[in-house]
Amino acid sequence: MAGGTLPIVALPFLALPTTALAQHVYAPHLHPVAVIAPTRLRLDTPQGAAQFPLYLSADWNVPQPRIERAVIVIHGKLRNADVYYRTALHARDAAGADPATTLMIAPQFLATLDMSAHDLPADMLHWNENGWMGGEPAEGSVPISSYAVLDAIVARLADRHLFPRLKQIVFAGHSGGAQVVQRYAVASHGLRTLAQEGIDVSYLVSSPSSYVYFDDTRPSANGGFAPFDAAQCASFDDWKYGMRKRPPYVNDRGPEQLEAAYASRRVTYLVGGNDDAPNQAALDRSCPAEAQGPQRVARAESYFHYLQARHPEGFNQHFHVVPGVGHNGARMLTSSCALATMFGTGSCQQ
Repeated sequence: MAGGTLPIVALPFLALPTTALAQHVYAPHLHPVAVIAPTRLRLDTPQGAAQFPLYLSADWNVPQPRIERAVIVIHGKLRNADVYYRTALHARDAAGADPATTLMIAPQFLATLDMSAHDLPADMLHWNENGWMGGEPAEGSVPISSYAVLDAIVARLADRHLFPRLKQIVFAGHSGGAQVVQRYAVASHGLRTLAQEGIDVSYLVSSPSSYVYFDDTRPSANGGFAPFDAAQCASFDDWKYGMRKRPPYVNDRGPEQLEAAYASRRVTYLVGGNDDAPNQAALDRSCPAEAQGPQRVARAESYFHYLQARHPEGFNQHFHVVPGVGHNGARMLTSSCALATMFGTGSCQQ
């Protein structure tokens, strides 16, 4: 199933201590994860039932009448949702947000090699390598998009029986997780229900390796944008870098519709001021990524200028550099600007 809202249930939750923050250690990332999240989200699809692991700071099987804000933090390539969940809790506490009114959620997108390493049941959702980052269908008998899983989480949060006072949902991600957040903000199917319920949605995109462009232009040597020479990189405009070869979940609308919807989203882009190494271990150095710039700071600045030029009026997105920080998930997600975006406290002054 490519997308849509799915019936879901979850098993008991587990809260973890605020230790072991998201300090990325980028060994080759396609190793089995150390820990599988304990909560199970059940998804019922035409192809059958599946389950998906995640962390929750409160039990969403019962009404939570005090919850006003939900923050969904997406892990990076290492799929270490436990580490990101701890970082998210630390960020919540640093912001002074009330745990009784703030629901923290950390989904975990597993790779195929995690299945045998942890003897997981066949109905556990998993993806081929990093396919979850681009919204690809899952492996196995239930080929649901990773973005449709996020839609299912959104549908749960939109249930006014469970969350009668929910006002705000924030999607946040760093590095590989920021790639998910940025592409999901482009392609999401699940936002109409939230709008109908008066629930606001915003996005925090922190230091991804790449972004999705809406046409064939890319940053040029003179500081502007120009049509990219496909002879240098034939795949430069393929999804998740551009609009060609989009997966089924994203292929229901044309590029113009996707861009118009995205330009209306409330997105905050962050990048570490020292995240400018062209050979950083976790940096995507494929030719489609290199077409966007030599390193993360350059790619982030160029992408924001690209959007500003295409949407000179009514553009509600913001870009900030976090000075003195390299590619460090813990420091980025606990920066003052990240806390302001996720929890509505403070400001983006560093």
